[in-house]
Amino acid sequence: MRYLKSDKLYCFSPPVMLATFIIEIIGALYVVFRYKMTPVSRLATGILVGLAVFQLAEYNVCEGAWGVDSLTWARIGYVAITLLPPLGLHLATKIADTPQKALVRSAYGLAAVFAVIFLFVGHGMQSQECLGNYVIFKIAHWATIPYALYYYGLLLLTVGYALRAAKGIANKYKRSSLTFLAVGYMAFILPTTAANLIDPSTLAGIPSIMCGFAVVLAVILATVVVPKYYDASPIVQNGSLRYHKNNGRTS
Repeated sequence: MRYLKSDKLYCFSPPVMLATFIIEIIGALYVVFRYKMTPVSRLATGILVGLAVFQLAEYNVCEGAWGVDSLTWARIGYVAITLLPPLGLHLATKIADTPQKALVRSAYGLAAVFAVIFLFVGHGMQSQECLGNYVIFKIAHWATIPYALYYYGLLLLTVGYALRAAKGIANKYKRSSLTFLAVGYMAFILPTTAANLIDPSTLAGIPSIMCGFAVVLAVILATVVVPKYYDASPIVQNGSLRYHKNNGRTS
């Protein structure tokens, strides 16, 4: 608990990791209880929980907790964030209602491969280090470039897909939902990239820094993306087809 007693609060320090974890868990619970478990809310909840698990894993890498060693926490955290790109792409296809089964299955397949590497391959996750402001994870050297291409490639694909799909959707609520999904992703991709360009030494902390900024995505998901989607979704009340608030006429 040494960082909680410090008089300095760094951008991605353990207290901030813990606060971010709480925000993301609250967001997940809100989506679950407000919108129940439908395909879109389930995927959004998966993203929020994945982000929260990574923050908790980071915090425990720094603080040590529950009898689990730091390397195991690092493995857990990396698996959590490895699942996030296919979940985001899958969410975009569900909101757009344009199934891309082959693409989504391929994304999940790649995530499964990397998850197995980080969990079970001896040197898949080599080491971790808490620097007080962010955590450095060292994965197998041979996996670094493929993993970066997988991660950034799927994130950028999701942004491009969401924006392109939004242009072809007449329903303003779904269009807004997809647009804000893209905005949420760019809200942590761009600041992380800027930080790396300004200070190349932060490249070693990309996962930690990126997921720190991703709290913005979490807030946008819970407060804009999911609500906008359900504003556009038909519901049945008393035998009649209606729409959620502020969305069209009874039919």
